[in-house]
Amino acid sequence: MSEAKDQQTPVQIQIEGQVLDGDLTIPDSARGVVLFAHGSGSSRHSPRNQYVANVLQQSGFATLLMDLLTPNEERIDARTAALRFDIGLLARRLVGATKWLLNQSEMAQLPIGYFGASTGAAAALVGAAELGERIAAVVSRGGRPDLAGSALRRVVAPTLLIVGGEDETVLELNRRAMTLIPGEKKLVVVPGATHLFEEEGALETVAQLATEWFDLYLDPAARGRARSA
Repeated sequence: MSEAKDQQTPVQIQIEGQVLDGDLTIPDSARGVVLFAHGSGSSRHSPRNQYVANVLQQSGFATLLMDLLTPNEERIDARTAALRFDIGLLARRLVGATKWLLNQSEMAQLPIGYFGASTGAAAALVGAAELGERIAAVVSRGGRPDLAGSALRRVVAPTLLIVGGEDETVLELNRRAMTLIPGEKKLVVVPGATHLFEEEGALETVAQLATEWFDLYLDPAARGRARSA
């Protein structure tokens, strides 16, 4: 995995007057790019998201892990836990980062996917609703899709919801969200896993499921076949 890490480039993205830090990794002959929206109280340094990103990189996907909050906002959020639930703010930041990617010559023509965790999944779904078919696929890990509100009804990107079998409250919220998303969607329950997927083999399962989903839907030809089926 060291080869993918060697290609990692720190980036700074200006969105709504704020500068956000990110890490962009582009494997050789990248066939798509996945933006990560981290969860409650986390950052681009989340070891769980970094693990999934590394697996995706080995499968030929570029990844962008970024902080959705500035350092000062993170300090405020650490005290109040308020900004992590400001889904509108997080979604605007994610959409801004997506538009930044589209202006990068190496990224402009690549299919784009979102990987969201916890509250970040809600931001990913709101962003996908806003950008429509420009977002090729969404994967949610232990997500809170309920926090996306009415935006769920406008999500056309194929959406994979991954939930731990022992994360009962979140599982029920995801089941309800499934009834609202009009696009193609799938709910996968990882037996024995809790909210953070810390159990042995749980995160590996998440990475495998995400890779398979992006393998299918970040390939324009495959996506076209799936929608016409």
